Amino acid sequence: MSALPTADHLTPETLAAVQRHLVTKAVSELTHERLLAPEPDTAAGTDGGWRLDSPDGRASYTFTAQRLPLEHWAVDPASVGRTVDGEPADLDVQAFVVEMAPLLGVPDALLPVYLEELAATIQSSAWKHAHARATAADLLDATYQEVEAAMTEGHPAFLANNGRVGWGLDDYLAHAPEAGAPTRLAWLAARRSLTRLSLGGGLTEQTLYDGELDPQVRAGFDARLAGFGLDPADYLLLPVHPWQWTNKVAVTFAPDLARRDLVLLGEGPDAYQPQQSIRTFYNLDRPERHYVKTALAIQNMGFLRGLSPAYMGPTPAINDWVHDLVAADPTLAACGFSVLRERAAIGYTGDAYHGLAAERGVRSPQLKMLAALWRESPAPRVGEGERLATMASLLHRDHDGRSYAAALVEASGLDPRAWLASYLEAYVRPLVHCLLAHDLAFMPHGENLVLVLRDHVPVRALMKDVGEEVAVMGDQQLPPDVERVRVEVDDDVKALALHTDVMDGVLRHLAAILHVDGVLDVEAFWAEVAACVRRHAEDHPELAGAAAAYDLLRPEFAHSCLNRLQLRNTLQMVDITDQASSLMYAGTLANPLARPGARP
Repeated sequence: MSALPTADHLTPETLAAVQRHLVTKAVSELTHERLLAPEPDTAAGTDGGWRLDSPDGRASYTFTAQRLPLEHWAVDPASVGRTVDGEPADLDVQAFVVEMAPLLGVPDALLPVYLEELAATIQSSAWKHAHARATAADLLDATYQEVEAAMTEGHPAFLANNGRVGWGLDDYLAHAPEAGAPTRLAWLAARRSLTRLSLGGGLTEQTLYDGELDPQVRAGFDARLAGFGLDPADYLLLPVHPWQWTNKVAVTFAPDLARRDLVLLGEGPDAYQPQQSIRTFYNLDRPERHYVKTALAIQNMGFLRGLSPAYMGPTPAINDWVHDLVAADPTLAACGFSVLRERAAIGYTGDAYHGLAAERGVRSPQLKMLAALWRESPAPRVGEGERLATMASLLHRDHDGRSYAAALVEASGLDPRAWLASYLEAYVRPLVHCLLAHDLAFMPHGENLVLVLRDHVPVRALMKDVGEEVAVMGDQQLPPDVERVRVEVDDDVKALALHTDVMDGVLRHLAAILHVDGVLDVEAFWAEVAACVRRHAEDHPELAGAAAAYDLLRPEFAHSCLNRLQLRNTLQMVDITDQASSLMYAGTLANPLARPGARP
């Protein structure tokens, strides 16, 4: 009998550390979204003291915080205290959510689901706390995948950001990005007549598979099919997450396997490392080969992490169009900005669930359980003296609370403002240009960008996850396969591609880290961001009309809130086919780019 996986990381000590972190984050982010309203703590007798009471008055929280631009609450974790009925009590993020539930808007039926995602987040946070490997200083010379595995935090705004509901502890240890365990993908043969393979320009089925699988591996797969009396020419090859094979495909698609519409070929020989996005894998043995993104039927951060064959179909064409547009733009080329194309996508639709959807229009999670895509690797784009790091790393703090971004600034030897200016030229300038010149918006959060670092300074950025996240917000002509990415929104919502996705979603957190750590004052930070936007305007007078329409330097902008989406429906935060209509707002935020101090 095999030994059970242990949970030795779940101790009173790790729990206390994790609860303090998560309750601090809950206070900060839910107050930022105006779901909670702390009041000055007059009993504290010090400036910056705050008090937050539960609606029933039984629970009370006290803390100190700095209030920074964009209504960011930089709460001091060590200062957070809790009482219940006037008596000191341990910090407990699940209890916090229950205590504040009347203010948070979580439907009663979904509150247990959200609490389960919080419990899973506690589990993963405790494991990371107990197994922290690298310090911020260690990461200065770490490889791309060492940095990827070292991240201790998920999305910086979401509270329940490491849910992964559906995984057991053994699955976590085998497949979680922070565990850093090499994985071998399962490969299925999928009957060609029931499967769609979409290919980007210049790519053929032969060149795709030849690039991903060595000849002897292909020969072994063909031999397995021939052993069943099947013709390999009648099948396409589909990579599958090993968890997905064991827990979903082998059971949920049992009839398809019995009919030989699907055939398990076995594991591929290459070792892959799961990325922060969980269902995407980087090839460790052959880094020049594609990332592989797979369907994964676990619940994580407001979504079941599947992949739709129908949605995958036009993905390579969308990526080619975006790539060609970006590559042909001199400003983007000067920034070194480029996209990692999703070059091929595959999806199987021969199952009963797709039959039901076609016949009666019934949609279900089972429609998103058998698909995959291949994305370009960033490895071939690294020059001499350069290295890669996920942009999420700029918001990373190590086990002892030390900031990786602060370590980078110090190691670079540059003035902090000069370091920041280089990063903004690599990140913000190209995104502003895409908006103003092309009405093109990405989803540019930390995990979706790979930074190229030289001498510890970000010098250019590579954008990924283009097919699902990109949006064209203008009326330009688009090829038929690309039309899916067009969205019709007003100018105020268009501008949120910078205001919410970049400034509130990424830069707000980086500004707070550098400010709290004494690296760069927050006013100087936002002045540098404003200077970056203004330099672009000065360099592109021909875009004055678009700049006026977007009005990126307006005094205020709509406060689009992320946790509100997850709290409203933790099973599906937004409709991915109409994300703009799913947004939730809480008034407006003062724009730090319009502040008197935000000038070059």
